[in-house]
Amino acid sequence: MAKAVALVSALCVLAVAATVVHAHKEKFHVEGDVYCDPCRVQFETELSYNLAVDERWWRRGDGAIGVQGHRDEDGHILDGRSDRERRALQPDVKGDHEKDICEVMPVTSPKAECSEPMGEYERAKIECTENSGLHNPIRYANPIGFMTREVAPECAPILANLATFNEETN
Repeated sequence: MAKAVALVSALCVLAVAATVVHAHKEKFHVEGDVYCDPCRVQFETELSYNLAVDERWWRRGDGAIGVQGHRDEDGHILDGRSDRERRALQPDVKGDHEKDICEVMPVTSPKAECSEPMGEYERAKIECTENSGLHNPIRYANPIGFMTREVAPECAPILANLATFNEETN
């Protein structure tokens, strides 16, 4: 009988320990590039270069918007930074937002000559829940960025090459 009680007690302790280990607050780290598009094609080319942006917006599907590093009206931390070494977007997202549409977007460009937003490609959606089948706390955002006001002259051969490639595939 004593062995049975010891076995049941050990199983209970293991169950509680497993629950405590997995009962953590959800926190996601978002990584992605912010780049400048000198050819105004709204995708990366050979002439595109990465930007280090300091200020980003975080938006949930319910319309709550806040500047990274501040709290929204629900008290969620809107935290983020740009790694100047890698020039990558790296905000942190706290809490589960399974029913929300989570997006990141740059607010200001560090380069005045490359400060025009990319229209519908100015933000990237990310999964902000553990209930999506992703078992990694890192979420990868699509590249987002800014365009120059005018097409750079160096873009002509690149754009011609893209047009030639398109004609060959048709």
